[in-house]
Amino acid sequence: MRLIINTVLLLAILGLVYVLASSIREPIAFKSEYDKRKDAVVERLIQVRKAQEAYRVITGEFAPSFDTLRYVLTNGKFPIVSIESDPTDPDNEDKYIYDTTFVAAFDSLKSLGIVLDSLERVPYSDGALFSCFADTITYQKTLVQVVEVGTSYDKFMGPWADERFTKYDDSYNPNAIIKFGNRNAPNVSGNWER
Repeated sequence: MRLIINTVLLLAILGLVYVLASSIREPIAFKSEYDKRKDAVVERLIQVRKAQEAYRVITGEFAPSFDTLRYVLTNGKFPIVSIESDPTDPDNEDKYIYDTTFVAAFDSLKSLGIVLDSLERVPYSDGALFSCFADTITYQKTLVQVVEVGTSYDKFMGPWADERFTKYDDSYNPNAIIKFGNRNAPNVSGNWER
């Protein structure tokens, strides 16, 4: 009888130890995965933002799709303008000569480490793509270019994209959007930079 009671107590203790260890392990695992996955997505969004800004230098506007972005950055050229004073008129320093040369955008992007082939793919997702919006709007009586690129957390959080994990991080919302830019204002900052 005593052996049965000791065995039951030992099993109960082992069960409680397992429950305690699981309750400690899950928040640590969630935080680790959350940080790793979010950092990868932020890094990709920063690359997309650099690519959009390069596209804007070439065309004067933002790319409305990743196909357009890839095509122009592969085949387009950056203008490089050098300004010199007019050597034929040494008395007038207000006259300048503008000399424009062009450099292939693709070579410049390679040096920045931007890979155009996978730019639209959300890391840690099963092939999900970032949403991309670009247009012109009237903002404070001025026509301006706007861009917004992003995705929701549930696309890249995988098994961690569940509402129950909000108990470990009050700011976590799997339906929230991580993005840069704004459809309604000329702004290219990311909402992770706040």
